[in-house]
Amino acid sequence: MRTPPSPPGAERTAGSAVRIGALAPLTRPGWVEAGHHLLAGLELAVGEVNDTGGIDGRPLDLVVRDTAADPERAAAAVDELAHLGVAALVGEYHSVVARAAASRADALGLPYLCSSAVLDALTEQPTPWVARLSPPQSRGWRSYADFLLDAGHRGIAVAAQPSVYWATGTRILRDHLAAHGGTVVELDASALTPTAVCDALAEDGATALLLLAGHPEPAVSIVRSVRRDPRLADLLIGAPAGQPELASWAAELGDDGAAIPFLRYLPERFGPLGARVETALRERLAAAPSFVAFEGYDTIAVLAEVLRSHGADRARIAEAWPRVAVEGTRGTIRFSRTPGIGVWQWAGPPVQVVDRDPARPDRFRVLHSG
Repeated sequence: MRTPPSPPGAERTAGSAVRIGALAPLTRPGWVEAGHHLLAGLELAVGEVNDTGGIDGRPLDLVVRDTAADPERAAAAVDELAHLGVAALVGEYHSVVARAAASRADALGLPYLCSSAVLDALTEQPTPWVARLSPPQSRGWRSYADFLLDAGHRGIAVAAQPSVYWATGTRILRDHLAAHGGTVVELDASALTPTAVCDALAEDGATALLLLAGHPEPAVSIVRSVRRDPRLADLLIGAPAGQPELASWAAELGDDGAAIPFLRYLPERFGPLGARVETALRERLAAAPSFVAFEGYDTIAVLAEVLRSHGADRARIAEAWPRVAVEGTRGTIRFSRTPGIGVWQWAGPPVQVVDRDPARPDRFRVLHSG
């Protein structure tokens, strides 16, 4: 493993803080609510580490940068944070943004523990510097396709916007469904009005529509149009990327936002640690914490253990990824090499398909686990 020289100002004295760079979408066009949940989990865990003595007496200092869902801005932030002497990089929600951050972290020799992005190809080539907590997109979206098949859906339409992330998801769905006699029809959510989407669905005869599009728009307008179209009364609306998880979805759509299955990465039941963290996150957020908040907490739990056992040297942190065994809120976290994925990957995060209960939209129903 190459070990780059320490940047100017990176020397640390005994008792000085261990600085950790954190990336999150905190302004538009990023998914701001997801960014705040991610940051809440990161900050909660950092506070707990510091309340129990820090890292051998040294506090953790989280240095946060807003990516605003912009890959170039994220890459520039990685450069800045590396120059500031952070021991490691954490965070990010948007997959395309995380890919830019991972590529830059790899080039700089900066350890990066990706919290919440799922794009399989997080780096172009295998790298020792990057590890990831969230499951790869291929695993989660195949599980979602299994849910559709189990529910009897073979004709699927996707309303998709141009994006590597959405295009990759469409390919995963098409390949998995085709192996079981299913088909996928693509509708351009950027070119078609919500009414035109409804017309195309009525003509095609699909039994399910998946929203591979941005939130709030055009996703919210498409949902409203479909719900009000009597031709589509029996159509299932799905959102595998997780838009319905966050409170803003329910606030914007009300009852129309229920019964829309999505992916989340939580266990069916929390153990003692998860239950305690859930309570603390709920108080911090003044709302039910999403899976993204737990990913943030688990990120710091892993990194703190690595720092305690291997120190704050960047090369030693990266060398520790395959030796990790940390109890997180959603299970024991260990990293391994997964075929086709170039980063150290936690193979065990839980995957669920859930929706908001039409009878109580503030409550979630687990529909499928994989």
